Amino acid sequence: MTNGYKTQIGLETPALRALGSGFAWGTATSAYQIEGATLEDGRGDSIWDAFARQDGKVLNGDSGRHACDHYNRWEEDLGLIKSLGVDAYRFSIAWPRVQPLGLGALNQKGLDFYDRLVDGMLARGLQPHATLYHWDLPQHLQEKGGWGVRETAEHFAVYAEAMGHLLGDRLTSLATHNEPWCAATLGHATGKFAPGFKDPQLAAQVSHHLLLSHGLALKAMRAAGVRVPMGIVLNQSSVSAASDSPADIAKARTEYCSFVRWYMDPIFRGEYPQDPGIAHYPVVQSGDMELIQAPLDFLGVNYYTRIWASASKPETPAPKLLGESDMGWEIYPDGLRALLIDINSEYALPPIYITENGMACADVVQDGSVHDQQRIDYVRMHLASVAKAREAGVDVRGYFYWSLMDNFEWEAGYSKRFGLIHVNYENQKRTLKDSAHWYRNTIAKHKEATRSGEHA
Repeated sequence: MTNGYKTQIGLETPALRALGSGFAWGTATSAYQIEGATLEDGRGDSIWDAFARQDGKVLNGDSGRHACDHYNRWEEDLGLIKSLGVDAYRFSIAWPRVQPLGLGALNQKGLDFYDRLVDGMLARGLQPHATLYHWDLPQHLQEKGGWGVRETAEHFAVYAEAMGHLLGDRLTSLATHNEPWCAATLGHATGKFAPGFKDPQLAAQVSHHLLLSHGLALKAMRAAGVRVPMGIVLNQSSVSAASDSPADIAKARTEYCSFVRWYMDPIFRGEYPQDPGIAHYPVVQSGDMELIQAPLDFLGVNYYTRIWASASKPETPAPKLLGESDMGWEIYPDGLRALLIDINSEYALPPIYITENGMACADVVQDGSVHDQQRIDYVRMHLASVAKAREAGVDVRGYFYWSLMDNFEWEAGYSKRFGLIHVNYENQKRTLKDSAHWYRNTIAKHKEATRSGEHA
């Protein structure tokens, strides 16, 4: 055991075979969290740059100005991705890097960066999965009203079409948005994320404009002849009532409506869910829902933990039988299985990818290694849940671990580490954690298990 990790802890061969021979293994990042270079080569200001400059918004006054310096170290990072044995890499495009104002002129140096990045993936045999928006709205558009105004949705469609033209012929998939719930609710209702507003009615309208922009973008790209498979990435959770009391059951229903159905229902049913516990609804114009219901080629699902619904005061705490992550999130892998089966029964879904799943741990480098057994166990259990969901008939096509490397974790700054690869932010040294070695071995075992199954 040269790397110090417990190689015997892995998925059983039947579970590996249940994932299927065409199952895509990957890892994921986002632009603002890893790129750095926010002042280089004509990149414009984003809402996260502006948010991080405000006192007290981000832990320790951290920002994405340097992050993991991926903008300058992308070739090294692609080499590390290749070394993991994955099939695919999910990344996001920084809108202010390619279109500094969010409208008008494009920035050639920004376009060239993503051109090189995608070509670099293809040269290494990696499938590029791009996301157009991972929360870094150009600040110029925010000053014009941001996602609170419909015009931003129209600007997004223009940006999407430009990126579709640039990269669409080489991408494996293209997602419009990552986790619009976070952009709307954390950014506009709780003030936890950029741009930092605390207005629940505004948040409801923002959620609608995000969905509208998704529909407008799909329409624009398809009309322009972009043929890459297109979809959207939603963060979702199973929901458990703390008890059988009517109050807890009602709370669970409201939580599920506001977190899962709020985005799934418009996309797949053309309407917002009606629930007495939801106080704020957006203004919807004629034709909006038809746009939002544009057919998807895939659905990305991000899952980290379940929602525990307790209406009592004080709330009944979740049991946390398997512990919790460094984010304080309960480890509940069976929630992923339950969620996938539920949404598969409720909606007519396209193929699904688990586009994010991962765990923050308090990782430290010891003698050149990072021993993160808890993360290994977390991933193993969640992959087993995916295998069970597939056995139950859910069409899950791949799994992307979040994240490739430690990075800027939004309002928590650099204090939380989700990566398979440890990053020393002082010198940018990358160190593969035990989980990275385990992940590579598990992928190899899956490929061998499916090959042997085919020839059995």
